[in-house]
Amino acid sequence: MTGTRPHIVIVGAGFGGLAATKALAGAAVDVTLIDQRNHHLFQPLLYQVATAALSPADIAGPIRAIVANMPNVRVLLDEVTGVDKADKQVALGSGRTIAYDWLIIATGARHSYFGRDEWARHAPGLKTIDDATAVRRKILLALERAETETDPDRRKALLTFVIIGGGPTGVEMAGAIAELAHQSVSRDFRSITPHCSRVILVDAGPRLLTAFPETLSASARRAIEHLGVEVRLNAPVTNVAHDHVEIAGVAVPTHTAIWAAGVRASPAAEWLGIGADGAGRAVIGPDLTVAGCENIFVIGDAAACKGPDGRPLPGIAPVAKQQGKHAAQMIVAAIAGRTAKPFQYRHFGNLATIGRSRAVIDFGRVHVTGFLAWVLWSAAHVFFLVGFRNRFAVGLSLLWNYLTFARHARIITGEIPAAIPTETPREVRAEIRITPSLQPAR
Repeated sequence: MTGTRPHIVIVGAGFGGLAATKALAGAAVDVTLIDQRNHHLFQPLLYQVATAALSPADIAGPIRAIVANMPNVRVLLDEVTGVDKADKQVALGSGRTIAYDWLIIATGARHSYFGRDEWARHAPGLKTIDDATAVRRKILLALERAETETDPDRRKALLTFVIIGGGPTGVEMAGAIAELAHQSVSRDFRSITPHCSRVILVDAGPRLLTAFPETLSASARRAIEHLGVEVRLNAPVTNVAHDHVEIAGVAVPTHTAIWAAGVRASPAAEWLGIGADGAGRAVIGPDLTVAGCENIFVIGDAAACKGPDGRPLPGIAPVAKQQGKHAAQMIVAAIAGRTAKPFQYRHFGNLATIGRSRAVIDFGRVHVTGFLAWVLWSAAHVFFLVGFRNRFAVGLSLLWNYLTFARHARIITGEIPAAIPTETPREVRAEIRITPSLQPAR
């Protein structure tokens, strides 16, 4: 890097940041890509890691390896803590600052517990590999302890899994846990049968997958209930504790609750001192820039960008990737003295899988369900993975899981914590006695 060419700083190596980096790789600019982790993560398949279908390395790749053939790109492992718009500098957690000519912020989103952050301890979400391995550990430990538990109430609580949130992540997670508990592991245990486990998917809204048409939402519900998942709608969660979840005021004993109900954007709006929407996303213009700062772009889950219909674009990978590429094109055009076209999102469809061989896809006027949708979902996710090795490994694992129900990544790492409390509160025990376990359909 010469130091005399325009310097572009990209914060975040997710879908949007990496798309911008690749689009700038051949330009006459210097690029600094900053991320607090050393890997790019394919988040749509995190639930597969959490349910022991894939290993973490299958869906992640080292950032430095990804950009190794881009000589104008350097990678900086650090955390961004603020932005000085006047001096055009980015403040880092290490105490350093990085000057920029152009800035692209693609820092994504984090979990939102709607003001009840204390629930995070008992109901982890899925945003990072650490999250996924923690959830996997939680699920597998519950199964291991249930195998030797003699108290029937405690055993039922151990084998009850509650997923909070009926969006794509919640639906995919519930279906995967149902298959894991009812099919994949029951053959390896001696006292756990396919009928022992109970999986509950709860949402405060009237239907699952609200971003999909109602017909696909209904199809998804039928498919997931066929797997043995108990769906509770119009049922807000009122409390989450270590041994139970309160659903619409009724306590359900469980030691495994998983959060998939909401997200909040990273603090990009705070760094820039600009307005944000209800989810904390920075309000930007149609060209993806910050008002009054044409050299700063905010993209992906960190940005509140409206589509042609006037509604905010969804927080999905295709949006971030298209915005990242467009921001890079805007910068190249501006440096060359050209005017770039406004950003226009091209929608390719919404996809969600519901366990083995079931999925729903919304292509707009065309809706696809069942096995064909699952094949298309699998092909799309394998194709968009970074690197041939990951595509090959994930494709092979998906095929193997489909043929055998096997979950090859059932590894519990770290020190096994102390056993769960021996007493379950009386008011919590009552609910599980009067509610029959939902058995998987045959």
